[in-house]
Amino acid sequence: MKKSRIVYVLLFMMLLMIGSGCSSTGKSQFVAGKVNVVTTLYPITYFADQIGGQYANVINLVAAGVEPHDWTPKSQDLTAVSNAQLFLYNGAGLEGWVDQFLNGLDSSSSVVAVEVSHGIELIHGETEHDEQDVEDDHNHSDHDVDPHTWVSPRSALMMASNIRDALISVDEAHEAQFVANYEQLAAKLTQLDAQYTEGLAPYQGKDIVVSHQSFGYLCRDYGLHQISIMGLSPDAEPRAQDLLSIADYVKKHGITTIFFEELVTDRLASTLANEAKVGTMVLNPLEGLTPEQQKAGENYFTLMERNLQNLQKALQ
Repeated sequence: MKKSRIVYVLLFMMLLMIGSGCSSTGKSQFVAGKVNVVTTLYPITYFADQIGGQYANVINLVAAGVEPHDWTPKSQDLTAVSNAQLFLYNGAGLEGWVDQFLNGLDSSSSVVAVEVSHGIELIHGETEHDEQDVEDDHNHSDHDVDPHTWVSPRSALMMASNIRDALISVDEAHEAQFVANYEQLAAKLTQLDAQYTEGLAPYQGKDIVVSHQSFGYLCRDYGLHQISIMGLSPDAEPRAQDLLSIADYVKKHGITTIFFEELVTDRLASTLANEAKVGTMVLNPLEGLTPEQQKAGENYFTLMERNLQNLQKALQ
């Protein structure tokens, strides 16, 4: 009896250790002498790391492979952000929990919270098609804001400049370095914008069918139209008539590809593709990296370039 009790205690302690190890962030990850930045989204993490360089320690609250729409903060995340110098979140409605979260921060915290999408012309719902059935059935979120600003290099440029200014606001001593790093990143984003402008120029006005309504900014900036299966939330379940009307639209307009994303099941995209007798392909909304992508050294630019290649293949 005594032996089994000891085993139970050991198992309980192991579970506690595992649970603490799964914590997305913690004070132990902070680095003295650097700007400790906590973020809520992979692109923000990547841009902050690029601009902050050696003077910033950037921690993403959301672990690799986790869909950020599904993620909510834990008590240890409150503690971590309270102890950071900078908290960068996307805004535009992506983090529905953020107001309550900020109100719950330690009263002694001096963390600066910055909405990175500030200044971007936001998309409110979508009414892109003349086909009444597609419009009626798939614009469930007409009054919602599309938060997926980062999928367009042009919007990403604004996000990067907001991150630069945020870093300067908490560490003026390294302003010159932050500006220089930002200019390098901005040059790459400007080049990526040029690649998209040139690469998608032959396909102006064409439709793309996607599983998750996360490419509105990309479509707006480069002249495409988006039809989504699941709306702004990747977990929303469409009605059977939604799938049938999209399938009819796909057949009628000669669309050859249904796009799906890696962090969400492709079940509905595959169902629709089978019904419409078309192929499927990945279009990555860059909400996060998978562990495999992390190991392979993938980043915002490599994934965005692959998105462009896949768009060109599908639209030919």
